[in-house]
Amino acid sequence: MEDVKEFGVYAEDLKELTQWLLDTNIETVAMESTGTYWQNLYSTLQEAGIKVILVNGKFTKNIQGKKTDVKDCQWIQKLHSIGLLTGSFLPDDHATEQLRTYCRHRSNLIDVSADTTRKMQKYLRLLHLRLDVVVTDITGLTGLAIIEAICKGETNAEVLSSHRHGKWRKK
Repeated sequence: MEDVKEFGVYAEDLKELTQWLLDTNIETVAMESTGTYWQNLYSTLQEAGIKVILVNGKFTKNIQGKKTDVKDCQWIQKLHSIGLLTGSFLPDDHATEQLRTYCRHRSNLIDVSADTTRKMQKYLRLLHLRLDVVVTDITGLTGLAIIEAICKGETNAEVLSSHRHGKWRKK
């Protein structure tokens, strides 16, 4: 298909696009899953009864020369028309989407926690406190107890070492 038509991103634009596809007897559409931009269009097309194949962008990247949206859409349309595209996994129900959201959120929290721990180690080093050398985990019971004592003004190494729990790493 040589016709390329551009549409906006608002709800009325998506409805106009859907109607144009229906008017031109389009039954299936392949689209790239980029960020969250695809979601509203995807649901609008599905509600209209158009079969939508959501494609991972890494399977459509093969355009030589300057990349444009028009070239992208033409390439995806060509791949789709000869059956070379397969759809991405989409959750089938609310529970799967909810689990996926929880897993992503957990992963983000772990990343933030790891970044925070690295920053704590950095700032302790800048204060000439090498707590990471004598405890396994500065955010464990021993590490946090020692940091809390230091924040309260304790500087005596023997008093600080009395806060240990479990194994103590010797230097």
